[in-house]
Amino acid sequence: MARAWVFGDNISTDDIIAGKYLVKCDPKELAAHVMENIAPDFPKKIRPGDIIVAGRNFGCGSSREHAPLALKAAGISAVVAESFARIFYRNSINLGFPVLTSKVRGEFESGDEVELDLEKFVLRNLRSGKVISLNPLPPFILDILRAGGLIEYMKRK
Repeated sequence: MARAWVFGDNISTDDIIAGKYLVKCDPKELAAHVMENIAPDFPKKIRPGDIIVAGRNFGCGSSREHAPLALKAAGISAVVAESFARIFYRNSINLGFPVLTSKVRGEFESGDEVELDLEKFVLRNLRSGKVISLNPLPPFILDILRAGGLIEYMKRK
């Protein structure tokens, strides 16, 4: 079962993966340091399929692709936030990493068991029983995500 990990507003790309790791290209090495600036034990706690739930402006700061790559490599299956920095959002889609928006503030606690349904665009909190509607993604973005990213999508076209 996936768990939610809750973060606040203005989580920067430097919070997601510190600049000192940008010399690394191996996604597994990046994953070992994901979110360590703000949650040092985070890489040890997460399990494949877990989801980040956050506030406004997730992924602000620099345009580094390392940030969504590190999250994806760590096993995070998606980020649901109130809003995203534009470049982080596009980098995530290009890498085949789902990023979805919704009003989620106060609906989750870190460790809550959750289910994400990308077909119905809902996130279920199994602790509270609440079902949160997500803003639907356009079909072409879903196609890119299903292909595993923009490069794979373009290869199939």
